[in-house]
Amino acid sequence: MPKSHRDSLEPDRRSVVLGGTALLSAAMLSDAGAAEAGLGSASEITERVRRFMTSLEPDKQKAASFAWNGSEWRGWNYFGFPSVIKPGLRIEQLDATQKTNAWDLLTAMYSASGLAKAKTVMLLQDVLASLGDGAGQRSSERFSLAVFGTPGESGTWGVRFEGHHLHQSITVRDGQIASVTPSSFSSNPNRIRSGQHAGLTTLKDEEALARKLIGDLAPRLQGRARVSGTPLNNILSYAGRERANGQKAGLPASELASAQRDLLWQLIETYAVDHLPGPIATAQRARLRSDDQAAVHFAWYGPNTAEKAFGYRVIGDGFVVEMGSVDPAALHLHTIYIDLANVLGRTG
Repeated sequence: MPKSHRDSLEPDRRSVVLGGTALLSAAMLSDAGAAEAGLGSASEITERVRRFMTSLEPDKQKAASFAWNGSEWRGWNYFGFPSVIKPGLRIEQLDATQKTNAWDLLTAMYSASGLAKAKTVMLLQDVLASLGDGAGQRSSERFSLAVFGTPGESGTWGVRFEGHHLHQSITVRDGQIASVTPSSFSSNPNRIRSGQHAGLTTLKDEEALARKLIGDLAPRLQGRARVSGTPLNNILSYAGRERANGQKAGLPASELASAQRDLLWQLIETYAVDHLPGPIATAQRARLRSDDQAAVHFAWYGPNTAEKAFGYRVIGDGFVVEMGSVDPAALHLHTIYIDLANVLGRTG
């Protein structure tokens, strides 16, 4: 993105951060039991978190450790200017053995395809730096691991992997995975047009499935799904406002043809299931589909023209998916998936 255009966007992005921070102080948090059944045993993640933490020197352990449910846990975000460093211990700060343990932990947090996508998002930081955007301030290893609370078989704690355009929070309660959101894979540039990685597209399914769905609708239904002719230029659900944007808009799934409903659920699972490892993914799929599937709404913003800004939201009884185009060419895309009943492990 040209620097002048990027600069024009930054005040709005900063206001999102500040607005979310202000709301954090008023957030009512609850640790009292999950609203829904858990997502399976956390034994593997617990063991790998412990191994990672044990391999760290005391100063690194301190850098990676935070109180459960404190401001750092609640103040999640996937975006940031090149100079912003996320709380936690960065990959670039680790020695070879510690990096191995970090990647072993990440293989318990992500599926193979999820980890590959995460690595691509990370790679984009190097791509931007090579283009002169944040040179010296970006790195594919400037992504942080952080542990919140004490990993164990009882009590509540969390683990997070976070950096520019990438976020994954996992909450564990009494030895069970309680929550796997917020989750974000965002990108800039989403399509690499030149250089060593030319042709690489990061959020291919997130864009293609949604464009196919809106394009497949009959004109009348397409008009109902398109809630605005203006593209969505950023997500609406961020720290402190995770549950503030669950009002349904657009077209209900009950009015879609069978093949269109299948497309919609492929899109939902791209955000909420596919990046998770096997047993967790299976339980997460069941959690998603336990709500009223016919009541899920699909809302589109802007035109449906290749390489032009657009946006969409998918809102169910228990979740929100969002994508926005930060730039006119739909190269800079922001996404989020929120489990409304289990925001950061909170049930209220």
